[in-house]
Amino acid sequence: MVTLYRSYRPRNFKEIVNQNHIKITLEHEIELNKIAHAYLFCGPRGIGKTTIARVFSKAVNCVNRKDGEHEPCDNCDICDEINAGRNMDIIEIDAASHTGVDNVRDNIISAARVAPSRSKYKVFIIDEVHMLSISAFNALLKILEEPPQNVIFILCTTEVHKIPATIISRCQRFDLKRISVTDIAKKLQYIAEHEKIEIGKEILEAIARRSEGHMRDAESLLGQVVVIGGNKITQKEADLVIPRSDLNEAINLIQAMINNDAGSGIAIVNNLLNEGVDLKRFLSDVIELLRKIMLSKINPALSEKLGLELGESIEVKLNNAGMSAKLPQLIMMIEKLISAKNDLKSSFIIQLPLEMAIVEICSGQQEVKSTNFNQRFANPVSPPPAPIQTALHQNIGDSANQQDSQKNKNIEAAESQKVEKNLHSQVLTEKVKISKEEILSKWNEVLVYVKKYNHSLTFILRVCEPRGIENNKLCLAFKYKFHKDRISDISIKNIIEEVLLEVYKQPILIEAIVDESIETETVGASENNVLNSPETENNSEIADKPIGDGNIGNDKNSVVEANASGKNEGDKMIDNLLKTFGGKVVG
Repeated sequence: MVTLYRSYRPRNFKEIVNQNHIKITLEHEIELNKIAHAYLFCGPRGIGKTTIARVFSKAVNCVNRKDGEHEPCDNCDICDEINAGRNMDIIEIDAASHTGVDNVRDNIISAARVAPSRSKYKVFIIDEVHMLSISAFNALLKILEEPPQNVIFILCTTEVHKIPATIISRCQRFDLKRISVTDIAKKLQYIAEHEKIEIGKEILEAIARRSEGHMRDAESLLGQVVVIGGNKITQKEADLVIPRSDLNEAINLIQAMINNDAGSGIAIVNNLLNEGVDLKRFLSDVIELLRKIMLSKINPALSEKLGLELGESIEVKLNNAGMSAKLPQLIMMIEKLISAKNDLKSSFIIQLPLEMAIVEICSGQQEVKSTNFNQRFANPVSPPPAPIQTALHQNIGDSANQQDSQKNKNIEAAESQKVEKNLHSQVLTEKVKISKEEILSKWNEVLVYVKKYNHSLTFILRVCEPRGIENNKLCLAFKYKFHKDRISDISIKNIIEEVLLEVYKQPILIEAIVDESIETETVGASENNVLNSPETENNSEIADKPIGDGNIGNDKNSVVEANASGKNEGDKMIDNLLKTFGGKVVG
């Protein structure tokens, strides 16, 4: 019985699937009659190394091929003999079973010294050449370097790293690549049409994905499916041979998570579990698909080059599912699912970690990560004396609760992209005409407007030094990096730029820098410079909130008296804490 991969083995360069980078070079050499004496074809199994060697041998020896042509006629006696494997001048050697130096001497060196019997060239095709021993390679080296006239060597290997460099340097090396899912599916469709087999495109793509880029494996797998199903192949019959693929269900789960439909997502997971699907492998497929969507969002070329090959029908469905997804959302989904995958093995309810991840993704909850934990708490400030603690509680007690603060942040984030887009479009078309003096003259007005959007932001802007405008950007200098990072936050930055547009009637962008030479007493309003002190640099939670009623440090008399009276070390510590936290001593 003749198998499909043997019946449909390419007979000319046109029929060879993919490998264009190799075909074009060989075709030009044949057309120009500039044939090398040795070639090295390397690459994975089942992608056409030996096939290309045979087609090349047939093309260089074809009697009917004219000058300037590269395809063999496939009708002459030489072509017929090569197709049937009867040509005495085309010698195929399996190096795996002829590894010794004696085999090389008898089968290659001696035969190479005999002139071709009928053909123009005598061609030695040595398959799995990496299996030769060191002695055999040494024996082959000399004749490979200076072969007799009209002798061509074609070496084929799947493990090129085992071949000595001296052998490689004497050959034209060609690296074959795995064949894409789309190209394999097209070849399988061609075979099915000629065999008059009715089979769906999705089944052919499933076979192509299963073959992992090896054409021979794909053709063999198609032959098994045909034996079971006959001339009409259904999905049920194909599933008997092809291992189950849950890519469609994986895409459905992704679509459910993007649509915030936790119920549908959990139902998909439990249905798969009831059908005996390995959730860990299924989750790996979901993560792979999310990675492909992420790469396509960054650059479509990256997705094609680095992403998982799926086939045309799956690609279309995946693109439709990921069309509405945003890049931050995709990153969050991948992080959650990777964490869930790690938890699957230790969970007493196998699907619970995945269900929890789906719920968190759909509800928009994100893990709170304290990136500055060590910096903030490695050297905690000593607790202040009891009177100052009382003052702190009085000031902090009136601040907004955490839920209101989180709600405000969500609103700011939602509007930030819209504001930034509109403002930047104006900056690109308008040139700002405003001086530093005009900026400073209305700076207090800016602070008033900013306070409407974000109360605590006012105190940070009071300790900055507005500098000149260049390229429509207003430079704001801060003494401490914490303030600069806070202003550089995209949501905060958009608020300030919107206020600048409202006050100065011109689109002004901002750029924050750090300048440690700034004197804190001369920046902004000195009585409100609490946030600029080094003691509060690591207390981001206090810097982000308005303390008390907002009149931080307004008790000037207590501060002046403390500085003028020459107090002892304990009193100075209390004064510093008063300045830091905006409190006062309560009698």
